[in-house]
Amino acid sequence: MLRVGFYQFRPLFGKVERNRRKVVEALSQVEADLIVLPELPFTGYHFAGRTELEELAEDLSNSPTLWTLGELCARKNFYLVTGFAEKSGKDIFNSALLIGPDGLIHVYRKIHLFDREKEMFTPGNTPLTVQEVRGTKIGMMVCFDWIFPEVVRTLALQGAQVICHPSNLVLSYCQQAMLTRCLENNVFAITANRFGADRRPHGTLRFTGKSQVVAPRGKLIYQAPSQREELFLAEIDPQQANEKFITPRNHILEDRRPEFYRPLCR
Repeated sequence: MLRVGFYQFRPLFGKVERNRRKVVEALSQVEADLIVLPELPFTGYHFAGRTELEELAEDLSNSPTLWTLGELCARKNFYLVTGFAEKSGKDIFNSALLIGPDGLIHVYRKIHLFDREKEMFTPGNTPLTVQEVRGTKIGMMVCFDWIFPEVVRTLALQGAQVICHPSNLVLSYCQQAMLTRCLENNVFAITANRFGADRRPHGTLRFTGKSQVVAPRGKLIYQAPSQREELFLAEIDPQQANEKFITPRNHILEDRRPEFYRPLCR
């Protein structure tokens, strides 16, 4: 069994130290194996432009946020998947980090940029891969990756049992779509979303909350309220994700006919 969950909260735009402190305080008494945080939970999301993003992003080689979260994971002996504005040379990526008791394990850089993200972030250049956490295979994706079924399918084909999904969702139907992703691939998914709004001089952007944990067969284990802070944890059996037969004669991965899917790769 694996004790997993999410922390849904409302980051304050540009208040990186305050947001870090809030996460550490919220998780300091938690006993868990794996916790997922939202997309860009330390910087906020609704940037005025590239210059503002550059001022808030951090290089992983010299990141107070990574140090702080690494110390938290070591002290509490758990793993975190968190969104992160990653500065790398002249590039800035909308990334997700997997951090454990021994520090940084993996960086995934969001490959499908949403709306104005295309004006500020560099498209991700890391492949979709699976990491192991306490004997469980996990895959990582970020927010708008949800609308591309190829993402979860690629991770499932590599053996992913749990999909970790940091998000800043603004559309109303993503949460429902993730039930379908879990049905299609018979995996667990943890979507950690923020709530509230980034109210900026150039406009206001509102987020939908409703973070959730979904089980294989598309079963909703729990969904948080839309506009309330919540820390949720649940015990799951990752082995349930290994059963890919949907009928005694239909295996959702082995029954694929890739030779007919070639237009997907054009």
